[in-house]
Amino acid sequence: MNKVKCNNITFGSDELPFISGPCVIESRDHVLKMAEGILSVTDKLNIPFVFKTSFDKANRTSIKSFRGHGLDEGLKILQEVKDTLKISITTDVHHPEQANIVGEVVDILQIPAFLCRQTDLLLAAANTGKIVNVKKGQFLSPYKVKNIIDKILTTGNNNILITERGNSFGYDNLVSDMRAIQIMQEFDFPVIYDATHSAQVPGNFENTTSGHREFIPGQVRAAVATGCDGIFMEVHDDVSNALSDASTQWPLKELEPLLVSMVEFRKAYLSNG
Repeated sequence: MNKVKCNNITFGSDELPFISGPCVIESRDHVLKMAEGILSVTDKLNIPFVFKTSFDKANRTSIKSFRGHGLDEGLKILQEVKDTLKISITTDVHHPEQANIVGEVVDILQIPAFLCRQTDLLLAAANTGKIVNVKKGQFLSPYKVKNIIDKILTTGNNNILITERGNSFGYDNLVSDMRAIQIMQEFDFPVIYDATHSAQVPGNFENTTSGHREFIPGQVRAAVATGCDGIFMEVHDDVSNALSDASTQWPLKELEPLLVSMVEFRKAYLSNG
């Protein structure tokens, strides 16, 4: 498997990087607080950490939903987090023209699941030379991800991550087929598991996406036991009042015990070859 290096973190190695943060930038102070809070837990447990939050949530269910602070203000906040805490950063890009601008700040460009087949966006992100993390669309077979990878490789950029986040199952439901992790690893790039978005129930309510937070720990452990190359989780310190994905962000106060179990499952996986 190709190893993908992000500063002092290596995806596709024995490490199990943790990509985490609040779904969207709610305020400068909140983002800094969340980054510091998650970092204190990952440092304690010696887990490689990449901070994630979004400057714009362009695919909210309702036009009335909070989207974020926008590109300019959002990047200023992300730059401050990076400079202050000396950590790696990732965020979403939604338009090809955003790629170079965002790539000047972040270490990993994330392609949202709904946009995973958008050729112009994939090529623009890849042409920055940054790591490109593609969220596999919930409408897409894991076998089809090979076509996405091939698009990116045409640019000469082989810094590619793929993230599994469940598949649509009938109306208003997602299921995680853990076989998808192993299937996509056959394409020789690291596969991350998104444990919080995989717990969503899309469109179940008129104006919001709901979900089942209680399933997240089991999904994390199952993905780690399957051999994923990293875990993605959105985390918030006040989940009931989060401005986006309130039903599936994981509570910051409950993060440490979940990560402890994740580490133990990872040790068991590595010891079994």
